[in-house]
Amino acid sequence: MTTKTTCADFVRFFRSWVSDPMRVAAIAPSGERLARLMTQEIEPLDGPILELGPGTGVFTRALLARGIPENDLTLIEFGEEFAVRLRGRFPEARVVQMDAAELAQCCLFADAPFGAVVSGLPLLSMSPDKIAAIVEGAFATMRSGAAFYQFTYGPRCPVPRPILDRLGLKAARVGGTVRNIPPAGVYRISRSKPLETSIDRSKYPSREKDAGIAAHAVETGAVDLGRPEAGA
Repeated sequence: MTTKTTCADFVRFFRSWVSDPMRVAAIAPSGERLARLMTQEIEPLDGPILELGPGTGVFTRALLARGIPENDLTLIEFGEEFAVRLRGRFPEARVVQMDAAELAQCCLFADAPFGAVVSGLPLLSMSPDKIAAIVEGAFATMRSGAAFYQFTYGPRCPVPRPILDRLGLKAARVGGTVRNIPPAGVYRISRSKPLETSIDRSKYPSREKDAGIAAHAVETGAVDLGRPEAGA
């Protein structure tokens, strides 16, 4: 990434923060040190990977640097301007413009659950109900043993303990960095007890329950179907 691109991203991110500070919740994109910390435990074999709130793609680039194939990435972005730029920067990734709180209603990769979730969402600015919907929806798309990685500017895990307990989850601090604006910490959230899955993966959302990304795209027109395999 060039210095020119970095400056442009900063300006764009700052403008988004000015227009909607509760949604963006930071004045600048996450730094490279935080991105490395967020992705350091993720390996290529963990794919496919789900990223929530990728923004300018800082964590996305870190995932690619870890060896994750671009076509193993699904990026959920609410902001239209960011979604458009993500499609241009990562043409082989699947970019879906939607609210991450709706994950439970949109079955993603039902035949290949995600091996990890990386979240750049500003959970500290969200209500407990929305946080619960996001986390519960994310874990509904994840396979047994997968982890949810979340950064925060606060002193503790941004997913409240009552929500973790209700969903049968636990949180552990991975680390932190002061070389970010502002300084941030990273948490790994995982299931307290691994799911017991049947041969037909009945613990995971089924195709019958929801038609998945394709149906969501027909309804909203928000999903990027411009990937090579989608246009074949």
